[in-house]
Amino acid sequence: MSDFSQPSEATLDKLKKVVGEGDWRPSSEAARYFEDPRGRFTGQACLIVMPETTEEVSRIVRICNEERLGLIPYGGGTGVVAGQLSPDSGNAIILSLERMNRIRQVMPEDFALVAEAGCILENIHAAASEHGLVYPLSMASKGSCTVGGNLATNAGGIQVLRHGNARDLCLGVEAVLPSGDVISELRPLRKNNTGYDLRHLLAGSEGTLGIITAATLVLKPQDPETVTALCASPSLNGALRLFQQLRKDLGESLSGIELLSNFGIDLVTQHFPNLKNPIGQVCDWYLLVEVGGQAGLTDRVQASLASCMEKGLLPDAVVASSEAQRAGLWDLRENTPEANRMTGAICNSDTSVPLSLIDRFITKTHEAVMGLNPGLRINSYGHVGDGNIHHNVFPPEGVEKADFVAANPAIIELIRETINEVTEDCGGSISAEHGIGRLKINDLNRYSGRAKLDAIRTIKDALDPNNIMNPGALVS
Repeated sequence: MSDFSQPSEATLDKLKKVVGEGDWRPSSEAARYFEDPRGRFTGQACLIVMPETTEEVSRIVRICNEERLGLIPYGGGTGVVAGQLSPDSGNAIILSLERMNRIRQVMPEDFALVAEAGCILENIHAAASEHGLVYPLSMASKGSCTVGGNLATNAGGIQVLRHGNARDLCLGVEAVLPSGDVISELRPLRKNNTGYDLRHLLAGSEGTLGIITAATLVLKPQDPETVTALCASPSLNGALRLFQQLRKDLGESLSGIELLSNFGIDLVTQHFPNLKNPIGQVCDWYLLVEVGGQAGLTDRVQASLASCMEKGLLPDAVVASSEAQRAGLWDLRENTPEANRMTGAICNSDTSVPLSLIDRFITKTHEAVMGLNPGLRINSYGHVGDGNIHHNVFPPEGVEKADFVAANPAIIELIRETINEVTEDCGGSISAEHGIGRLKINDLNRYSGRAKLDAIRTIKDALDPNNIMNPGALVS
């Protein structure tokens, strides 16, 4: 159980006064802060506070530290490993950063932007676009996820292959430490070699070491040309060979490459009838490819695709000829999580393996999961360019999710453990882009070495000796 002490009424009143009337919520009016996007958990809390400034965050943290109260930072609520939830205790204080949603400064000459932690990712995209620039972090939840959450979990998304994870796109942070002290390192510096990199330490720490309140983000020039294509492949091995050839041909201009299955595309088109698979020849696997770069890139892409066809790697492909067609192709990918949910997924994985072992990983996972129940169905898809393949597992055809789980109460954990075992066997990581949260603490303890775990706990104890920062998440 998470370590949340019960706050007194006097302390709750202190916290309410920091943010003022109307900027706090009792638990009875806070249902949306307790929701898990995948429906596995229900959070609890005794108070939600919504500060508007870093100074208010600092005052809240100081009070919680003095009283040794557990505090959960909350961004867009899109996390899927229960990092933003307290399922076990109603004593939690939730600190929502939703009112800290301003873009403080755009610095086109520095190719950088300063945004507060509660700023929605899609709004940052829009602000960068006004200056002919891009912030190249993108994911299906871009309309609701926030910068603070992206950094706290070191989010990945669909352009990691070219641009890296959230941590790689951050030049500096402003953060409130567990003591209430504020670190302010928002200068747009590409080189700052002045000791331990606290920016990178806080990124991926899931709010257990401090609360990020603002960040300086990397902006990049818009590509003069962008080419998007859906490429068919008759086999998984063929799709991976196609990816390797495209990577060799197109190099760093390959921005994103997503693996999709025919089963997965069928699920999307069933639930979203306005979307269609534009390739007439049905194949088991597809690659959604996006390439960006200088003028003339389209010819290079066309030449590469033609060469792949000649080599027998590519039976068919569709290249988007308009922005509407490009959006339609990406909709097949970005609506996949929702289609999985609507179909009744009982388990959703987030692991990564070396690129050379993706074929083995997917094949062995399917075999192992089917070994639990031969009727189970699996939609495997995701970021093939960085080895992050998601498995979504569904009940047998015609069986409702609730009925299947009720009849097989251990099945969700069995599937999770099975996928983790195959991941470990392939030399992978049990968390690729969603973090550890509360869901994967036992997994982290099982698959990490003692030296790593001891170092993590030592850092946590040093910075947060009273264990007020998101207790129960990441660190057991």
